[in-house]
Amino acid sequence: MININRKIVLGSGSPRRRELLTMMGLEFEVIKSDIEEVVEEGLSPAEVVRSLALQKAEDIIQKVSNDALLITADTIVVCQEKIMGKPKDEQDAYDMLKFLSGKKQSIYTGMVIWDKLKDKKHEIVGESTIYMKVLTDKEILDYIKTGDPMDKAGAYGVQTEGAVFIEKIEGDFYNIVGLPISKLYDVLKEIES
Repeated sequence: MININRKIVLGSGSPRRRELLTMMGLEFEVIKSDIEEVVEEGLSPAEVVRSLALQKAEDIIQKVSNDALLITADTIVVCQEKIMGKPKDEQDAYDMLKFLSGKKQSIYTGMVIWDKLKDKKHEIVGESTIYMKVLTDKEILDYIKTGDPMDKAGAYGVQTEGAVFIEKIEGDFYNIVGLPISKLYDVLKEIES
């Protein structure tokens, strides 16, 4: 599909992001950022994910070769103006799922594609909407026992067992999974042209 003749570095430990890049036919190396994410007060959800993806990129860019393309991303769930990342523990996962039960949610993914060769950053934010079914306590607790919610923003995955809780999706499915690949493809095409 797209032939990138440069080294691609994925600045994320997310197995879902790795799967999506592989699905796109891209070869890449993974370098995880270990920074403590800092969110400024008063930012919109779009600004939060853009800022977090940029923080990761700035942490990793000095660790990659001079001709590399670095891709970083961050995803959050927003419901009734409450921003949710990954749960801290099982109780936090329960609280998140209980709160999200039966509600409409916005999923934001911020992505930075940094062309180190040209020192050019492409910053993208995707937004999608999910409508979740009303969940019983038993459903929530059974799902938490699987371990699936623990590494996902909002404590559920649309591409895993959590998919059964989703009534409807509006927008880019892959943005919800954690990487808006159609937008990424457009930027990579532009870089290679």
